Amino acid sequence: MTDLNAVFFALGDDTRRNILIQLTEGEQPLSRLAEPFEMSQTAVSRHVRVLEDAGLVKVEKRGRVRHCALTAGPMEDAVSWLESYRPFWVDRLESLAKMIAAEKNND
Repeated sequence: MTDLNAVFFALGDDTRRNILIQLTEGEQPLSRLAEPFEMSQTAVSRHVRVLEDAGLVKVEKRGRVRHCALTAGPMEDAVSWLESYRPFWVDRLESLAKMIAAEKNND
């Protein structure tokens, strides 16, 4: 079972989300993941560790190079959890739309 707290914590940071976006293009060495950021490779490595701990990234060391790959399973679990709230929000938004329409008709 996915630790949703770890997944949402990992996704809660812009740098980590950008790392995941980079990984949608395929496996990449950590050094390439660090290039777009104005921070040390060590700092990027810490972000990758959070993603790895959440199960969103798989890191494999080959020689002296660490290669990172996206693992989507935990994200799918998070989406499923969020989807369970869709009926609630659809109902709330429909109620709001009706209320706004009624107010417009009263003007």
